[in-house]
Amino acid sequence: MSDADDTVVSLQDVEVHFEEDDSLLGLFSEPDTVHAVDGVSLDISENDVVALVGESGCGKTTLGKAAIGMRRPTGGSVRYRGQDIWDAKDGRGDVTVPYQDIRKALQIIHQDPGSALNPYRMVKNNLEEPLKRWQKDLSDEDRTARILHLLETVGMAPPEDYAERYPHQLSGGEKQRVALIRSLLMNPDLILADESVSALDVSLRVEMMDLMLELQDQFDTSYLFISHDLSNARYITEKADGRIGIMYLGKLVEIGPPEQILNDPQHPYTKALRWSSPDLRIDPSDDELPMRKIDIPDPIDPPSGCRFHTRCPVAREACKGETPEAFPVDDSSDHGAACYRVLENHEYWESQPLDNTEDEQTYRKQFGD
Repeated sequence: MSDADDTVVSLQDVEVHFEEDDSLLGLFSEPDTVHAVDGVSLDISENDVVALVGESGCGKTTLGKAAIGMRRPTGGSVRYRGQDIWDAKDGRGDVTVPYQDIRKALQIIHQDPGSALNPYRMVKNNLEEPLKRWQKDLSDEDRTARILHLLETVGMAPPEDYAERYPHQLSGGEKQRVALIRSLLMNPDLILADESVSALDVSLRVEMMDLMLELQDQFDTSYLFISHDLSNARYITEKADGRIGIMYLGKLVEIGPPEQILNDPQHPYTKALRWSSPDLRIDPSDDELPMRKIDIPDPIDPPSGCRFHTRCPVAREACKGETPEAFPVDDSSDHGAACYRVLENHEYWESQPLDNTEDEQTYRKQFGD
């Protein structure tokens, strides 16, 4: 684990709840509260790579946006180098890091790079915009030189040609490179890469992730990498000596180095995700999904206790009580899992299974205890 001095962003018990109103103009019922993120703590250090993985709707993107100050949490705190981001924005207390500095230090690459690029402006003009806003002391010549240098660095040569193109004249991979350049122009401490390679072909995904890591070395930045694909998360975290975090229904249920998450997963949901990635299966012949049902519970009314217990093949009565915290695995500070099965002497082992004897036998056959 990293020292507190090199922690870039620290999330403590972060909650993000928002209201969803499906009624006609909201006249006939109270809006429902969606528990998008519920009590997540996570530290991201300098030159760190953390990949968050989970099914659609698990809260990983919402958590990522909270981490870079794009989404105000409804509970808990988000700090940049010790400064609460929202205290800085609202001017509360003794602000040690100005909000403008925080904005520059925390950047994002969207899944759709076109959303960050004005289709009516050339690449050069799209990239000049943040420089003109945040680095007003740069001359026109300095801005142009920096943009051309970065275009060439990411393999878009000759850079003068690409600088004069419009977004529609670029391929998907080239648009993503421009979006990466745009985020790096601010010399950020942390970049949220929100499904930034999911729309690319497999070969281009690897190429893009390699480029991100190459530029990480040059710019001393960190990545919070969001993906629904465990294979992508494995690739980038293995090369960067990073961590994989597994999210389920607003909770961070397991986190640790990729070799431990993939080779020694402790949470049943992590094992299900590994099963759903055929190239990561221990036994490719296993054809039974290690979950009791497919449907994810409603985040408006999440299950009590462990939120995965309604789908878990080894859930017991104890799983319906209090929500498990992240317990260290084998006294390791780097690998934690929010599952009572990690604890040898927990009451879980004495409580009754939730009417899933057949499921538990299948689970044990595939994964062991």
